[in-house]
Amino acid sequence: MFLPNLLISLREGLEASLVVGILVAYLVKSGRRDVLPKLWIGVGVAAMIPLAIGAVLTWGPKTLTFQAQEILGGSLSLVAVALTTTMIFWMSKNARSMKGQLENEMDKALGRGNGWGVVAIAVLAVGREGIETALIIWATVKSSIENNVYATTAGIVVGFLVAIVLGLLIYRGAIRLNLGVFFTWTGAFLIFVAAGITAYGIGDLQEASVIPGWGHFAWDYSPLVGSAASPVYWIYTVANAMFQVNAQPTVGQVIAWLVYFVPVATLFVLRTRAPRRAGVARPAGDEVAPGA
Repeated sequence: MFLPNLLISLREGLEASLVVGILVAYLVKSGRRDVLPKLWIGVGVAAMIPLAIGAVLTWGPKTLTFQAQEILGGSLSLVAVALTTTMIFWMSKNARSMKGQLENEMDKALGRGNGWGVVAIAVLAVGREGIETALIIWATVKSSIENNVYATTAGIVVGFLVAIVLGLLIYRGAIRLNLGVFFTWTGAFLIFVAAGITAYGIGDLQEASVIPGWGHFAWDYSPLVGSAASPVYWIYTVANAMFQVNAQPTVGQVIAWLVYFVPVATLFVLRTRAPRRAGVARPAGDEVAPGA
């Protein structure tokens, strides 16, 4: 669980770091350093949101019945998929204009006088990344056959630390990261992850009898997985942790995987290749660098 959570937290953390960098750079360039403490209050509140969501999702369902837990788990898995997919396509469409949009919002907030509107902007802009991160990581952990709390925590922490360092270096102008390439490859990774979570969520709902089809398996390769001493078992464990690969999926889960993956992946490829066909010289996403 280390690598998938590292990549997820790195992507989402870098998005949040870039947002914060844009807001800080705008206040500094505008001569409004006096509002920076309010910005950091908003960032702090936004950081608490995913922690609260993670705590509720971890300990809250334990008082529910098995059926209620499966319904909640399946429903939230599908919500996590919807949020993640929306953000992937939002970034591919709005990366170029994100800097201008945030600066316009900041300009309006500062025009109201006291600058407290900056807190709301920080909470909304950074908090949505936190909510998405909390849900997608919770879903990947829940759907994994091997839940190692230390590896999971280490992956999340390392991913966020790297994201913060990269965000700071971009803000200082020390590095120039090709954000178009970064978000394209991590977006493709998340589509595979989301497809697996979609199938897992459907399985939860089938097991809770909300959707029919539980027990009607498309195939069963579980005997090939073997014991923990088998190399095949460890390959399967890694594939399950990263992409929720299932050796014994139901027919409904296979259909759900295909219904999600085929159109989303096709649209993603078409949208990421479109700028190249149009002859755009500058990679999508470069404009979100705070110092640009």
